[in-house]
Amino acid sequence: MNIELSVVLGRCHMPMHQLLRMGRGAVIPLDTKETDQLWILASGHPIARGEITIQGDRLCITVTEPADVHEFHAAA
Repeated sequence: MNIELSVVLGRCHMPMHQLLRMGRGAVIPLDTKETDQLWILASGHPIARGEITIQGDRLCITVTEPADVHEFHAAA
């Protein structure tokens, strides 16, 4: 069985009309700082926290701790 993994770097709320006007090179500000941990999701459910690492020319995620589901939903 395959599980889809996704990573949430941060979140942003913006009006749809602003999103539709964005073009190449547009910047979307997120509600997170460079030092904040990211969320690792399995099939849309938070399972862990992590941080971005670089190995050679690849971006990677290092798992740092289990996720707190309540914290994830409170941040939404």
